[in-house]
Amino acid sequence: MTVVSLAVRRTWDRVALYIPVLLMGVLALGTYWLVRNTPPVLEPSQTRAPVHEPDYYMRRFQVKSFDAEGKLKSEVFGTEARHYPDTDTLEIDTARIRLIGPTALVTVATAERALSNGDGSEIQLLGNAVVVREPATDAQGNPVPRLEFRSDFLHVFVQTERVRTHKPVVLLRGADRFSAEAMDYDNVDRVLELHERVRGVIAARPAP
Repeated sequence: MTVVSLAVRRTWDRVALYIPVLLMGVLALGTYWLVRNTPPVLEPSQTRAPVHEPDYYMRRFQVKSFDAEGKLKSEVFGTEARHYPDTDTLEIDTARIRLIGPTALVTVATAERALSNGDGSEIQLLGNAVVVREPATDAQGNPVPRLEFRSDFLHVFVQTERVRTHKPVVLLRGADRFSAEAMDYDNVDRVLELHERVRGVIAARPAP
């Protein structure tokens, strides 16, 4: 073996002693680089809090609903409607609502704006609110006079046939006229409650 090859071999042996150390250093540097460049773990996204924003619109619309027998129950008209999913309510501009009760009595409600709950069982009328029950005949054949409510706010309960308001109201029943600061009317039991500053004018009845 020559002197040169012997020197090379000795040098290689010395270098070989440090190879594991070098490999460990490279591995450590590589691990550090991966940690620095790996994207952070995303936290589970929190459920977005519901916001009061409409999820759909209707413009210049007409909606009809029918009962199980196919009879018309209601008609709703408006210039625009907005549905809010967080409260499941429908807001209607220039609303006109026509309701047909179980005894075929027709009630028409109008207002600058209406707010209905999800199943349409409650309707709030806001701004120049008017509810009119057309004249009819009851089950016993007796005439039922025209009935009209006027207020800046009327709360209509469709299924129980009630109308309430906590604001000044005018009631017209046939030729009679009443006014009050608040009202609760039950059409099923035919009970009317007027509250505060109640005034009334009852028209003279014709002699029998």
